[in-house]
Amino acid sequence: MNRLISFCVAVVMSLGWGGAIAAEHASPKDAEAMLVTAVEKLKVDGADKAFAAFNDQNGSFIAKELYVFVFDINGRYRASGFNPKLSGRDAYDLRDADGKYLVREMIDIAKSSGAGTVNYVWYNPYDQKLERKHSLVRRVGDFIVGVGYYEE
Repeated sequence: MNRLISFCVAVVMSLGWGGAIAAEHASPKDAEAMLVTAVEKLKVDGADKAFAAFNDQNGSFIAKELYVFVFDINGRYRASGFNPKLSGRDAYDLRDADGKYLVREMIDIAKSSGAGTVNYVWYNPYDQKLERKHSLVRRVGDFIVGVGYYEE
């Protein structure tokens, strides 16, 4: 049975259908669910434990192209499921592919309403392309927790 499955996967990939399968995006509902879970993790476990979980690239806070990221209120990375090495780096002046200051906008939203969406152009590590991304962000104390999804 395993040989049959392996053979079918090989046929699909050789016919070029694998890219279409691999490029299926996570939904806005998936992003919202991950954000809610991340916010709860931060509130219950505290910053150190939560950030370690968000940075764990084999953990539950990474799925397809979804991952949790956290900035402090001054724009410094505290966690990034995509690249944990970003933790501690200043991202206040980070711009997207169109020149938009996306972290500044996240900070403004967090300070003014506590939650919202930031739209920008970003590299999708899942399908390795620049795409329109929508990041859902929520303020938790002095942190901004986010999860972004890409347009289909």
